[in-house]
Amino acid sequence: MTSSQTTDLQSRCDLLRSLHRPGAPVLLPNAWDAATARAVVAAGFPVVATTSAGVAGALGYEDHEGAPGDEMVEAAARIARGVEVPVTVDAEAGYGMEPAELVAALRSIGAAGCNLEDSDYTAGSLRDPDRHAEWLRAVREAASADGYRLVINARVDVFLGPFLAGAGPGTQEELVPEALRRANAYLEAGVDCVFPIVLRETDALRHFMSDVGGLVNVVRLPQAPSLAELAALGVARVSWGHLLYSEAMARLEGQLASLQE
Repeated sequence: MTSSQTTDLQSRCDLLRSLHRPGAPVLLPNAWDAATARAVVAAGFPVVATTSAGVAGALGYEDHEGAPGDEMVEAAARIARGVEVPVTVDAEAGYGMEPAELVAALRSIGAAGCNLEDSDYTAGSLRDPDRHAEWLRAVREAASADGYRLVINARVDVFLGPFLAGAGPGTQEELVPEALRRANAYLEAGVDCVFPIVLRETDALRHFMSDVGGLVNVVRLPQAPSLAELAALGVARVSWGHLLYSEAMARLEGQLASLQE
């Protein structure tokens, strides 16, 4: 990376970080290829975020089920090359890379930020929070050692399993203490923002927001509070995850079916 490229990347990192404002959240519709990334920018959004589910699907894989890390990184690189705004990469659980290797890969493709989650899909469970916090600390230290101001968004997956299993309303509050334990440990380890994915119930979200020690990302589920309500709660970042990809694929499938009528 040339000196000018390094300066440009640092500027994108700084811009991305500056857009995380509690009460005036940065909106991140998630893209899955260069074309959708350009559409996000053309619509006026200042940052492109990727979705691992969408990227994996575009590459012919299921999310978290075998997409090779090098292919996922190269797909993110094409997105980053295709736009002139900061790109934050959904790097899942780090693709099995050591912290320094992951940081080098993200820097080489020009990523201004990344998502890193605490699910262990091989074990079918969440990672130990203390060990994961140390891993996140090592990622931050590797980036800092290289002078790379990477914006790290640490995903907290406490609510995800029950959500996917069909947990009913009113069940998220009891999970908030564990989510806070993890989130605050990750913030202490040096991440910029925490992401309690699928936390959507207003009372549980309010509890989380009152006790968390840093910036918060919320996914904009249909069941979640409105954007105005999320802003009022102090959310700093709102993303859409795989939702736009899934909706686009559903529309395409419907259009394809109509061609045979």
